[in-house]
Amino acid sequence: MLNENHALIFDFPEFKQDIVYLNYTDKEFDKLSKQYHLLDYDIRQLEIAGSPTDDEHMHQLKLTRANLKDTLFKKLKAHHDE
Repeated sequence: MLNENHALIFDFPEFKQDIVYLNYTDKEFDKLSKQYHLLDYDIRQLEIAGSPTDDEHMHQLKLTRANLKDTLFKKLKAHHDE
């Protein structure tokens, strides 16, 4: 879907407390989380503007977002299962 917000808190509501905790206590998680949210915002802005970029660039942005999300999910899952 176009312009869908993929914020971690929306996509992983079961990890809400873990997300908040790791954003305050884990510098790497916080850095990756901020990078993920900025990238998600940029993608949504491009979609709103009618994707003023080529398909390959948009694909790369979405692939980077997916890879970041996977990394963040693994950290969330590991923390949650402790």
